[in-house]
Amino acid sequence: ALPDSMKRAMAKQAEAERERRAKIVNAEGEFQAAEKMVQAAAMISKEPIALQLRFLQTMREISSEHNTTTFLPVPIDLFSPFIKRLGEEKK
Repeated sequence: ALPDSMKRAMAKQAEAERERRAKIVNAEGEFQAAEKMVQAAAMISKEPIALQLRFLQTMREISSEHNTTTFLPVPIDLFSPFIKRLGEEKK
């Protein structure tokens, strides 16, 4: 039979190995999620209507939560002069 101290050391090592594997699985999941976000951003940049559809989907999701959120949709074109001006100031 193994001494108690040896059993505790082995249990500690096994726990550390389980934690290591869990961290690897979590990191792989984060990496895959980041890849999907990059793909989504590329798709949205090619198809401007995709951003509008995503906005509508988000509004639907938030409104189904029965909260008191108020949406104030503003056309992005309204901000174009400000964005252009900021770009000029940085030069």
